[in-house]
Amino acid sequence: MKNVEAGVLSVSYEENGPANGAPVLLLHGFPYDIHAYDDVATQLASSGCRVITPYLRGYGPTKFLSADTPRSGQQAALAHDLLAFMDALQIESAVLAGYDWGGRAACIVAALWPERVRGLVSGCGYNIQDIPGSDKPLPPESESRLWYQYYLHNERGRAGLEKYRDDLCNLLWRLWSPSWQFDEATYRQFATSFDNPDFVEVVVHSYRHRFGLVSGDPDVEDTERLLIAQPPICVPTVVLHGGDDGVMPAAASAGHNRFFKAEYERQVIPVAGHNLPQEAPKDFAAAIQSLV
Repeated sequence: MKNVEAGVLSVSYEENGPANGAPVLLLHGFPYDIHAYDDVATQLASSGCRVITPYLRGYGPTKFLSADTPRSGQQAALAHDLLAFMDALQIESAVLAGYDWGGRAACIVAALWPERVRGLVSGCGYNIQDIPGSDKPLPPESESRLWYQYYLHNERGRAGLEKYRDDLCNLLWRLWSPSWQFDEATYRQFATSFDNPDFVEVVVHSYRHRFGLVSGDPDVEDTERLLIAQPPICVPTVVLHGGDDGVMPAAASAGHNRFFKAEYERQVIPVAGHNLPQEAPKDFAAAIQSLV
């Protein structure tokens, strides 16, 4: 495990492969951590890539440098974390690959700072949130999949996440990846990351901010305003979507090609759910290698 000060964080990360290899950054989501990429990282490193997998804010050993920094989970904060991390490691550009929160950070950097991105692999498509449009209701079946977000909109949900974080995260794993038969040992490998002292605060803020219920970190609000326009992504992109994704069905990304203005490919991975890099590591690694 390595560590570097980057922006407002002390970021813990793993690095594999030759130091002079083509840089690839692997970005996890909620509620997961860097172990989702164990098999992907091994495959990429063996092919000569420099593979870097950081813990996001609020996860694992990654810590805030100051008690005064807002424990924001908003999308712009995640993107600025990624940029600061690349700067700290002196990485001018890299292939970015992520899903869920990590995919959102990667999509934003690719959209707003395309010179930093050689290529993008994004789980579930265009992940930049349309916060002004978040008050528009979805069909009831789609709304039902987002129950956990609405649960966290009030203080009962915050208390529930604090008290039952293992039960809640384990339940989401099962609901979102119904075809993935993980065991308790696999889950426990991740669960220690959810004991980060800022995990609850960052998660709760994320799911409130995306619905416009709380204010964001003033230091990233200029970026947040740019995202209102749903900026296009102008770097080569491979979108991967699990055919059994229990939170965002594969049909949801079918029309996302309109957001991508460079070389674009979309693949639906059958018998895979939301945790794509762990459920389909060969497909995930092959998508990245096609962009290196």
